[in-house]
Amino acid sequence: MEKKQNSAFGVLQRVGHSFMLPVALLPIAGLLLGIGSSFTNTAMINAYHLQAALGKGTILNAILTIMSDVGNIIFTNLPLIFAIGVAIGMAKAEKATAALSAGIAFLVMHTSISGCLKIAGNDYVKHLPDGSITSVCGINSLQMGVFGGIIVGLGVAALHNKFYKIELPSAISFFGGVRFIPIISTITYLFVGILMFFVWPPIQTGIYWLGNLVYKSGYLGTFIYGIIERALIPFGLHPIFYLPFWQTGLGGTMMVDGKSISGAQNIFFAQLASPNTKVFSVNATRFMTGKFPFMIFGLPGAALAMYVTAKPNKKKQAKGLLLSAAFTSALTGITEPIEFSFLFVAPALYGIHCVLAGLSFMLMHLLNVTVGMTFSGGIIDMFLFG
Repeated sequence: MEKKQNSAFGVLQRVGHSFMLPVALLPIAGLLLGIGSSFTNTAMINAYHLQAALGKGTILNAILTIMSDVGNIIFTNLPLIFAIGVAIGMAKAEKATAALSAGIAFLVMHTSISGCLKIAGNDYVKHLPDGSITSVCGINSLQMGVFGGIIVGLGVAALHNKFYKIELPSAISFFGGVRFIPIISTITYLFVGILMFFVWPPIQTGIYWLGNLVYKSGYLGTFIYGIIERALIPFGLHPIFYLPFWQTGLGGTMMVDGKSISGAQNIFFAQLASPNTKVFSVNATRFMTGKFPFMIFGLPGAALAMYVTAKPNKKKQAKGLLLSAAFTSALTGITEPIEFSFLFVAPALYGIHCVLAGLSFMLMHLLNVTVGMTFSGGIIDMFLFG
């Protein structure tokens, strides 16, 4: 029994370590995206009259736009990066073959989902929640986020480790060994894609239903909002949950300068641009402000705690990852580098983090703190809007 537990723990450790390869890329991507997008935001530029320095057509705007695009392309394709990275980390040998097979399987799975969506037709798609459909590497598919990449990475690695030494009959022996891995991965993930077409939409619908419930529940709703928003990060489904609050009537409707504005973020920026605004609406910012405390202070503190408790022979390695991740979180509000560093190796700790995030949102709501944001709660947005 103890031997089985040790074996299971060893597998979990390998899974956790396999996530570190793609996670190591996130800090630099977060810095590029955070700085680039914050200082090219039209509402921010107009509000602070920075058109001459940062407006379209300026050299700084061009550089910042490129920075934003480079950071964004990494985050946009994070599921594919995780699929390949996890497969490399979990493969026992012939890691290059595992990486190639994972990339192929990822594209096959989403192409399979896309084919199912085409067959189902527009009437089916219209009944899905907003944000359920997205472009994945140019393929119209379901929004599965990093979770989709992990499904591929772990599955392909399992197939790889089982079959990479397979010997086929002499007539088809050319397709044996490592050449068999892309083939079996393609066939397997064709059917996994079909399965996901039926399994994933109910999950998305449940998340959207939770969003409606949250808005109607006052301070408790704000607390629940914070928990759910963080809990959905690993699955890549958090945009489905929070974007309706930020961009649609689910986040409230308000008259600003005689115009009806819907969506929490839209209301905030309309008030920011209005010369008549004296106090910002807390009913709008309740869905944003709670991020600042744990992104600027909480998660960097967690990074420090992880560094302090790291084994002496691992401190140098931990310092490199955690320092850049903490800096990224505090400055730009990009938290995935820190969160993914402990999410898969200590899921219970991530659950505690989600609860603390919920408390942060509720506390900011209770204190009537009204600070909005462009996309995340780092020092940049706090400086601009706080």
